[in-house]
Amino acid sequence: MLKQTARAMIGSITMMPLVALAATAPTPLSINRALAPRPARVRLASDVFVERFESAPGGRMARVLERAEQLHPGDRLIFVVNWTSNETGDFTVMNPLPHTVAFQSSTDANEEVSVDGGRTWGPLPTLLVRDAGGIWRRAAPDDVTHVRWRVPGRRAATGAGQITYRGVVR
Repeated sequence: MLKQTARAMIGSITMMPLVALAATAPTPLSINRALAPRPARVRLASDVFVERFESAPGGRMARVLERAEQLHPGDRLIFVVNWTSNETGDFTVMNPLPHTVAFQSSTDANEEVSVDGGRTWGPLPTLLVRDAGGIWRRAAPDDVTHVRWRVPGRRAATGAGQITYRGVVR
């Protein structure tokens, strides 16, 4: 199961809604252009790395990132989402968390999480979940099902960026 999860997470590329091309005078070139794929407004590319610490010279510890090929319970993961945008408008990046991974943290202050499959969103400390006994409690990182970030137009104007977040294999 963990190997299937790793395969699903590795190399996943998502495209956001496409932007329509402006119409031009009907010429053979414009007909060909109309048949060509339309440029994506935002492109996302994801990678997953396993974070390990190994002994280094001088008694230090070295941080090593390896592509996630095989996952084991307790592995610390770093998810990297690279985005490129050819427009300056706001957009949202959303990633579901595999059920075999517990959310840990993000590097972006614009992060919001969901603990109910993406129906409601907010900062983790503001969310509630109902436990097995029907009692409401504050949501914990283990409850997170989805992570999202709103990228404001001023930031999108740079044309590219990166968002990272951490998880642990259950």
